[in-house]
Amino acid sequence: MSLRPIMFVGTCSDAGKSVLNTAFCRIFRQDGYRPAPFKAQNMSLNSYATPEGGEIGRAQAVQAEACGLLPHTDMNPVLLKPSSDQTSQVILNGKPVGSMSAREYFRTGNTRELWGDVVRAFRRLEARYEPIVLEGAGSISELNLRDRDITNMRMAQEAGAATYLVADIDRGGVFGSVYGSVMLLPEDERKLLKGIIINKFRGDASLFEDGKELIRKLTGVPVVGVIPYFRDIFIEKEDSVALETRATTAVEDKINVAVVLLRRMSNFTDFDVLEHDKRFHLYFTDSLSEIQRADIIILPGTKNTVEDLQILHSNGIAEAVVRAYRNGKRVIGICGGYQMLGIRVEDPGRIEGRQEKMAGLGLLPLVSVIQDKKVVCQSRFRYKDYDDICEGYQIHMGQTRPEGPALFPGLNVLVDGTTEGCRLNDYCWGTYMHGILDNPVVLNDLAAACGNPEKSGFNFSEFKQQQYDLLAGHVRKAVDMDYIYSTIVV
Repeated sequence: MSLRPIMFVGTCSDAGKSVLNTAFCRIFRQDGYRPAPFKAQNMSLNSYATPEGGEIGRAQAVQAEACGLLPHTDMNPVLLKPSSDQTSQVILNGKPVGSMSAREYFRTGNTRELWGDVVRAFRRLEARYEPIVLEGAGSISELNLRDRDITNMRMAQEAGAATYLVADIDRGGVFGSVYGSVMLLPEDERKLLKGIIINKFRGDASLFEDGKELIRKLTGVPVVGVIPYFRDIFIEKEDSVALETRATTAVEDKINVAVVLLRRMSNFTDFDVLEHDKRFHLYFTDSLSEIQRADIIILPGTKNTVEDLQILHSNGIAEAVVRAYRNGKRVIGICGGYQMLGIRVEDPGRIEGRQEKMAGLGLLPLVSVIQDKKVVCQSRFRYKDYDDICEGYQIHMGQTRPEGPALFPGLNVLVDGTTEGCRLNDYCWGTYMHGILDNPVVLNDLAAACGNPEKSGFNFSEFKQQQYDLLAGHVRKAVDMDYIYSTIVV
């Protein structure tokens, strides 16, 4: 039995498309198929390095993991990474091709050219996997962007996908958002909609039976599922809106880890593991007092190191971090945060803005130079002097070199024998390695340094696989799977 593609589109951003896509990737895998995710164009600062050295949105990497696949650039051929309020870096087939303003990007010529790349990536994926589980972006009814859209209904038509509209009932106005989204589509696109899924329902879903019938009568499209709101299943989030629900203050009786909130923060999923290890308390903050309460302070990655570093100097956080280090707190920098811990950051080509040079925090004897060339790779390494083989990935524009007579050991030793990162002492280190905290040896080392010698048996990779199964079960019970299969069986 062959299955044609299935696509999940939304009434709005953050309706839950990515999570539902992940759920169906897992469901199809559980049912014996070989699914693969696809999103034509993604906009996110949370990205991931594929084995072949390309860069894709983190959500597609998560969905690939739910499918039991290694991520590939064909799963997300176009990635936009905002670098300022006006411009985004454009990643095409895993490689940066320049920065553009929204006006430049949406010019007809650009989208026409990108559309060809998108279709070719989809066809390559379709030749290897079945079914392809596509994800739309934002709302399907952005009338001003319809002619230049390469992600939503145009992609559904090209793929011949059975398309399902996802609506977030938790934010209110579900009838208006569903009706408007459906009725603003031209007739040929409306015919692609096979069902509507109401997401994030709080309370007894059976009380929405009348609502389901009303929506069917209004739109002519059946409601095929009402997904209960959940808090007890962990799926990595891609959109920074997820940070709005994260802790912002320290607590008692745990190792407090403060991640400094940056304006262009990227890859905040680096720290998800800390929310599930009972020895630690993770919180995100730009409060000077909360930074001082932390046992460990982390400067995270950023899409614009120079701009975010300037903000840290102006709001007093840079000084607060240095003061915390001198008072015996541990300070860690990852990627852009690693660059910030050095003596200075140079941007001679003004890639990140008008500043050619910016003083760093001065904790590490390093100078970083922002360059056009982007390093994107997966890495295996040994952390400090431990024998355990760790895994991580690098995504950065820039090279970091030591400055001054003092030499300090690297933090990591890669499998080829070269060193990476810098360890000033047990209280301060930096690295380009995203995902470094996912390795148990690193968390055990940090916990022991903060006075907790207990070693955790927590395995983050196994935990995530369990969560995909929980999510699949949660969604499977809430939707009409027989109906959904009837719309994709060829």
